[in-house]
Amino acid sequence: MSSLAVQKAPSATGATGTARSRPPLRGRIALVPTITLLLGAIYCLLPVAWVVMASTKSGSELFSTFTFLPGSGFTDNVHDLNAYRDGIYWQWMTNSALYAVLGALLSTCVSAFSGYALATYRFRGRETMFNVLLAGVLMPPIILAIPQYLLMAKADLTDSYWSVLLPQILSPYGVYLSRIYAAAAVPSDVVEAGRMDGAGEWRIFTRVALPMMVPGMVTVFLFQFVAIWNNFLLPYIMLSDDEKFPITLGLFTLLEQGANTPALYTLVITGAFLAVIPLVALFLVIQRFWSLDLLSGAVKS
Repeated sequence: MSSLAVQKAPSATGATGTARSRPPLRGRIALVPTITLLLGAIYCLLPVAWVVMASTKSGSELFSTFTFLPGSGFTDNVHDLNAYRDGIYWQWMTNSALYAVLGALLSTCVSAFSGYALATYRFRGRETMFNVLLAGVLMPPIILAIPQYLLMAKADLTDSYWSVLLPQILSPYGVYLSRIYAAAAVPSDVVEAGRMDGAGEWRIFTRVALPMMVPGMVTVFLFQFVAIWNNFLLPYIMLSDDEKFPITLGLFTLLEQGANTPALYTLVITGAFLAVIPLVALFLVIQRFWSLDLLSGAVKS
């Protein structure tokens, strides 16, 4: 009997080891979000990879070589893009930078003021105003484009830089995000302490509340910059002078001309690739600043 027990003991241990070697069900389920995010990243990055590869190809290589193989015409493509209409592409890039930087800065300031006021002060109609802003977040931009054009035409501002800048200053989503962030990041006790010390409301906002809101405002700036840089519909409606076009509208005009002049396709693709570089660079810089500021805020708290 004892020898039989000794013989059975190793088999029981082996069964336990086999059970332990199998990955648990919870671990296998945890892989599902990772795989889903990986597939989503591939889906989003494939067009970017195509643009990067296609921008290196000459006109003869563009439709005759494998899609994701690099070509040998990137330098010539950039040279042709620089020479096209005396370098109007860089005028479009400058216009986009002007619209995006100035518009995002002004929009961030307006969002910071409005969000802080909605989060801190109690006044009649505050919730109604906030609900109207939420409705603005859900409103498709195409619905607002025609009324905005009519307003700009009434003010005689169409076909000007202001016609693209002014409608971008007020961002309902930026105000919404600023209010949520201000309510979470700026304690009411700190605001009350500043008032008891005799500080004015402007001083409390600039010296106390705004430093606490910086990470959220950096996020608002990034969202607005990307939205304005990629905006196509508003400039398309407002502008007729191609020297005021942003990069999106300028590349669209090149693409339309490419239907009659296929050689322009390489210019469009190269221009699209160069237009993505400022967005990637800005995101990398701001992400680092955003992470460091969040870390410093956590240490201070």
